[in-house]
Amino acid sequence: MSKPTISDIAKALNITPSTVSRALAGNPRVSDQTRALVIKKAEELGYERNVLASSLRKGSTDTVGLVVPRINRLFFSDVISGAEAILNPAGFNLIISQSHERRDDERRAVQALLRNQVAGIIISHSLETVDPKAFAQMFEGSDVTLVQFDRTFSGVGDMEVTNDNYTGAHNATKHLIDKGYKRIGHLGGDSSSNVYSERRKGFEDAMAEAGMSIEENLMFDDSITRDKGFYNAAKALERGCDALYCAGDYAALGVIEYARVKGVSIPDELGVVGTANETFADVVTPSLTTLEQNSFEMGSKAAQAFLDIRQGRDITDRKISIPMKLMVRDSSQKKN
Repeated sequence: MSKPTISDIAKALNITPSTVSRALAGNPRVSDQTRALVIKKAEELGYERNVLASSLRKGSTDTVGLVVPRINRLFFSDVISGAEAILNPAGFNLIISQSHERRDDERRAVQALLRNQVAGIIISHSLETVDPKAFAQMFEGSDVTLVQFDRTFSGVGDMEVTNDNYTGAHNATKHLIDKGYKRIGHLGGDSSSNVYSERRKGFEDAMAEAGMSIEENLMFDDSITRDKGFYNAAKALERGCDALYCAGDYAALGVIEYARVKGVSIPDELGVVGTANETFADVVTPSLTTLEQNSFEMGSKAAQAFLDIRQGRDITDRKISIPMKLMVRDSSQKKN
């Protein structure tokens, strides 16, 4: 059997195909009574709307693309859940793409979404994506709503949703200082990323405010993976470090693993604070003090920003900052 069409619905109700089309599209020219009859008959016949054909007529779809660096991180999976919680009830479908931290993969994902005439793109940039001008050029002449989150370029797109990375890192570092650690180092990320540059600045300012010197040989960039955490923990301990603020939990996990192998006591000989509150943070031994990023909230706010912009609501602030909460656990509880 062939699939039912708009003409089949029109024939069954003795109305014109154009009326059926308007009813299914929610056109106000069609009465509520007629719309209800059309929807009921469409369901009875098993009619499925051709989304692609509809999008070609309207110039956009009821689809939003969400591009993330890695889907297997708790932070990004929670962002996706938060976005879906807002977009799905509003009638939008979400398409997920990964950049795998590669600029070219990110570019291909964005171009594919634009070709498919999505209504909006919500994106956190890969670490290799460092040229805001080249990224923005892809959207020239497009009416696609662009919302950036987490890793963003200032002044690009319609909205930015980020963590308050500076304050979070400042509070994490101050916590280590207050616990009595004296030679504190930092395992950071790529300094070209707004996320990691803000966290480094928060660390540096907290140290300066406490009158503590920043030792460059205890500062490690590009160190957010488990392997890099393990490797640089060795260097830090050799240089007399007694605490590390890590810009990512996976680096902190590497530090804890190195300390276990070498018999270094955490937190008494080495304090550790991470960032992200990954699923392992409260089950690893010792449990990890870390910063909660409220990623579900970030996803929902990014999605709501898309809806507000798309629906023409007045927006006074094009930047949203979400606080980070310090989750104090065993890895930083040095005994005085």
